[in-house]
Amino acid sequence: MVLAGLAGGIAFAQDGFFRGRGRFSPVPAEARVEYDGRFSFVRLRYQGGVRRDPGWAHDYPRADWHFQRILEEITFTRTLRDESNILTLDDPDLGLHPVVYMSEPGFWTLTEAETAGLRAYLQKGGFIIFDDFRGTRDWSNLQGRMADVLPEARWVTLDASHPVFHSFFDIDTLVSEGYYGEAQFLGIFEDNDATKRLLAVANYNHDLGELWEFSDTGWVPVDLSNEAYKYGVNYVIYAMTH
Repeated sequence: MVLAGLAGGIAFAQDGFFRGRGRFSPVPAEARVEYDGRFSFVRLRYQGGVRRDPGWAHDYPRADWHFQRILEEITFTRTLRDESNILTLDDPDLGLHPVVYMSEPGFWTLTEAETAGLRAYLQKGGFIIFDDFRGTRDWSNLQGRMADVLPEARWVTLDASHPVFHSFFDIDTLVSEGYYGEAQFLGIFEDNDATKRLLAVANYNHDLGELWEFSDTGWVPVDLSNEAYKYGVNYVIYAMTH
């Protein structure tokens, strides 16, 4: 897949259409759209965080809406575009959505109900993206919470040969410099078997959501936003076809 195909879609996100909530404006506890078969971006809400906008809400809603628009423009996936969902991990509607997204998992906390909810979601075919975290403290927290959810699961460093990086765009070389430093992409596989389905992916030292959020502002280089969209699109297409 050539870059021109993505650049054409990004133009729609750069036309000033999304000029809504300020970065530190109050964030609703919930945003829920009635399921109608279209793909809806699902942002996971949890307790914890140190920002004026809680960690789970970082880049909301612009990142979510920009991404859905790009996804619809360059694939055959029908999306909600200007709406998205905010759900907790114990929400009964979680299973309606094949992909969920968590921002800043370095601050993530879990209740018993949320632990059981995420475990059931992943075991039934769900896919979770962890984004916007860095350093050993954040990584340790993510490892700990996923050990609560799937005690036997092991994180594996992914390389560019994995199908998730070729589900729509061919990403032959993974970015080495993420938003926060040297980037790694890690995953958890079903039964810890790398030949089986990928359940979770973590963008360590990276922040795709930030690059999606500001892709219409000129504040970040277009090539970085292009690459960030490629990863997101690939994650969704992989999750919906495996």
